[in-house]
Amino acid sequence: MTVVEHYFSNYPTVARDLRLVRDRLRQFDLEFWTDAGVFSKGGVDFGSRLLIETMDIPNGARVLDVGCGYGPIGITAAKLAPDGHVLMIDVNGRAVELARKNAGQNGVKNVEVRQSDLFFNVHERSFDRILTNPPIRAGKAVVHEIFEEAAMRVNQSGELWVVIQKKQGAPSAKKKLEELFEEVDDVAKDAGYRIFRCRKSKSEVKT
Repeated sequence: MTVVEHYFSNYPTVARDLRLVRDRLRQFDLEFWTDAGVFSKGGVDFGSRLLIETMDIPNGARVLDVGCGYGPIGITAAKLAPDGHVLMIDVNGRAVELARKNAGQNGVKNVEVRQSDLFFNVHERSFDRILTNPPIRAGKAVVHEIFEEAAMRVNQSGELWVVIQKKQGAPSAKKKLEELFEEVDDVAKDAGYRIFRCRKSKSEVKT
């Protein structure tokens, strides 16, 4: 029987296939080392790109990137908030290795990358932004656990940003998010992907 490894494996054993891909995200020209055994090894996937192009990251923000892969979301966030700090986590040891390498490749110093099974190795309890392109293939229970943990760790005035495909459970994901957050907005939709911005308290309406 052939065992199929997923990108959320702790230590992928598939043969290495290291390659460098170049991309422009927001206004930044970036380079990323990718490898076999990590998510979207051929380049930045559409969902992550949509999240990156939509997310609001204030300078000085404390950011958590959950399921960082080789780092495009977290590294872009760090570029957008040079006076802030970004913690990037992933269960996949190979992805963590690449994310660290890519932070250096792109001259980003305001990041920390940790291997962590969900939030196990995250001891901080306060973030201004939490970002995630959740591992849908890991199952709904895992995705919902990410949402629940994020709700406990985002500041009262902070935000959780999520990208998810409609056909891979966006309606049920939104329902779960609405149980955890006071305000859940669809801030972008494209090619079947949706971006949710979640806040603990409703934003003030300016008059």
